Amino acid sequence: MSFVRPLFRPLARAAFQPRRRLLLTTAASASATLLTTGCSTVALMLARPATTPMPTLRPPSPCGAGGRAQTLLVLLPGAYSTPQEFIDNGTPAALRAAGRRADLCIADSHLGYVGDGSLVRRLHDDVVAPARAAGYAQVWLVGISLGGYAALAYLARNPGARVDGVFAIAPYLGRRTQLRDMAAAGGPRAWNQGLAAPDPQDLDQAIWRWLAAPPADAPPVYLGWGREDRFADTCAVAATLLPPERVSQVAGGHDWPPWRALLAQWFQQAPWPSGCAVGTVA
Repeated sequence: MSFVRPLFRPLARAAFQPRRRLLLTTAASASATLLTTGCSTVALMLARPATTPMPTLRPPSPCGAGGRAQTLLVLLPGAYSTPQEFIDNGTPAALRAAGRRADLCIADSHLGYVGDGSLVRRLHDDVVAPARAAGYAQVWLVGISLGGYAALAYLARNPGARVDGVFAIAPYLGRRTQLRDMAAAGGPRAWNQGLAAPDPQDLDQAIWRWLAAPPADAPPVYLGWGREDRFADTCAVAATLLPPERVSQVAGGHDWPPWRALLAQWFQQAPWPSGCAVGTVA
């Protein structure tokens, strides 16, 4: 099969790395290779099992013990990343440095939820719906790599989406064969208009159909990526479907340095209510 040679290349490169870094590098590289080429079955074999409910990590609120911000940002990590990586890479600190207040909920929306088909349901039932019930004025999804895919999938599968916006950072945007089909058709909009029989089970297709023809009341989507990112070409196609002011690029590849820069920029924009809910202490 065509993926065998690329799959083992990361193993050779990682041979002299410390064990933990070796495992993370190998898994991430294999995931990107297999997902990009459409050989997702093997990639899914490397995934952790999905659990119910979807686990979450909640850093302290900037509004104090027992307090609550007006906005909840739901952070969605990559395929093999963990919620702790957002903490280790300074996401809460970057939000504070920008002078913005929002609560953070980091959902462990890993590849296992794609494998068993429960990604969107678990994200809604275990994260978004409880946030709405808690009284947040706005709920945004902020996803990196597969997390960006999860955020867009949530919009595509929920026409009356109960989120107020999405920031997709270097998102995985589906199999390459579909991208070639869109290019051959003259772009995503022409491809969507000419799609005779949409597949209701095809999540990749649903995401691009939503991007090509979002509903009139669709929440805003922001998109950012590193110029050397492995998904830069697909992100550039998606960018043609969004207002230019919601698209950003920085130097770097598919790794935390550009992701940190993009998050810092977006926190400065803060297209969401920044402050504490009435009755809470700042």
